[in-house]
This record gives sequence, C-alpha cells and structure tokens, in this order.
Amino acid sequence: MRAVLLGLALTIFLAAPVQSLEAAGTLERIAKTGKFRIGFRESSPPMSFLGKDGQPTGYSVELCKRIAIGIKNKLGKEVTVEYVPVTAKNRFDALVQNKIDILCGPTTKTLSRSERVDFTQLTFVTGASLMTMAGKELRNLSSFEGKKIGVSRATTTEKVLRQMLKDALSGAEIVLVNSSAEGVEALKSGKIDAFSADQVVLMGMAMTSGEKFAIASDVFSYEPFALAVRRNDADFRLAADRILSQLYRSGLILEIYNEWFSRFSKKRPPIFDALYQLNATPE
Repeated sequence: MRAVLLGLALTIFLAAPVQSLEAAGTLERIAKTGKFRIGFRESSPPMSFLGKDGQPTGYSVELCKRIAIGIKNKLGKEVTVEYVPVTAKNRFDALVQNKIDILCGPTTKTLSRSERVDFTQLTFVTGASLMTMAGKELRNLSSFEGKKIGVSRATTTEKVLRQMLKDALSGAEIVLVNSSAEGVEALKSGKIDAFSADQVVLMGMAMTSGEKFAIASDVFSYEPFALAVRRNDADFRLAADRILSQLYRSGLILEIYNEWFSRFSKKRPPIFDALYQLNATPE
C-alpha cells in the first residue's frame, strides 16, 4: 500500500507543473512563455485575412495587435505575437483547448456561444446579407426558388439563413462551404447562385476578388462582433476590455475604422459612433 501511495504521489508531483501551466490564467501563461497567441481567419477581409505580404491583417487583427502592446506594457516584459490560423468550424475549439489566447475575426457574440467561451466588449456591428454576380441579383424571397445559396458552415449566418428560408417556405438549396474564399470561388464558377455572409465580409471579398459582384443593401440578421477569449479568466478579459475602452475613449478607434472601412463609405454610419461611445467604459 505504501508503494502504491508513493507511486501516486510521485505521479501527481511530476504532472503538477504541466497542469498548473494549463490551469493558469492567460496573463500568467503569457508571462511565463513570453508568447501571445492570436487566432485569426485567413480569408475574411476586411476583418481578418492574409495581406499581400502574406501576413495577418485586418480590422480585428489590428485591435488584437493593440491588445498585445497593452499586455506587454502591463507585464513589463517582451512579448512575442504568434499568429495561429483557425477556421469557422474549429475557432472556438482552439480557445477551449488552449491553442490560442484570443480569437480575432468576424465573430458574433451570442448567448449560446458564451456557454463555451467569453467575449470582450463589442468591436463592430453588421448583419448577414447576400452576394451574387453582377446582374444576377436575388431581389426578393420568391426569386430564391430553385437557387443554390452558399454559406460557411458553423456560422451564425448559416443558422439564420436556414430559419429565414424555412419561414418563407422557400425551395432554395443551402450549400455549405468551409470559408468565405471557397464560397466566392463557388459563386464565380457558377456552382452556387448566391453567397451569404456578414455584409462587411462580402464587401471585403468583393474588393479583393477583382470580379464584379452585387451585394444586397438589406441585412437579415443582427451580428454584434467581439473578440472571443477563454471563459473564467476575468483578469485577461479585463485587460483586453481596458485596452479597447482606451481606444474608444481616445478616439484612436476612428483612425483604425477609417483605415479599413472608409473605402466602403466616406461617411461613417451613426451606429458605430454609438457603439464606441457605449463601450468606452471609464477607468
């Protein structure tokens, strides 16, 4: 019995350093490893994508870069940013399984997702829409009949689109794709008649594709974006929220917004000023 207990104690002792590192909060893990791991989507412009230089870029990625600087200043030591590509399907698993520290991209904050991960303050707001080839617009629900509509799997847009077509008793067929880039290629090749995604992502894809597309002006969902973090890690979430609030209070967020969205519209919709003001939490 003594030998068994000794063996068990030894096993626990040897496993303790690994377990403590995994159980440690994100800030503690970053302090120990010197690495801040940013999960990003490779083909969701202008929120998160690979630029012409092959480096991650976009509105959400820029916010995460600012958070990385804030974390570095808070810890008072050098912190290296490590970019980890994720997909719409595995992005939350990457957080839960401790493969990334923060998720930067077009991620909608929902209550059901909050059962698995946590979220920072809101960073953007948009809605799901449809994109077709120019001259082949689907102007109303009746024009959906017999059409194939692509949508990325495991997204809020897929869920809302299915419900909308069900409520309309539409005979349209939903075609699941793995990414926005795959959806656009399917649209260009005629495999689908329309592609559905967040309107801002559709705009980004249209601008970077070089083809002529038509994007519906209406949206059929409400998509409040936020950066996803691990649950039960209030210290790290507070650190991220503090940096976002500082960007909102100082007005620096408007420079970041203009860098990525002024190409879509010269005038900023009032909803964004309201969003930034409501999330500019004071110290």
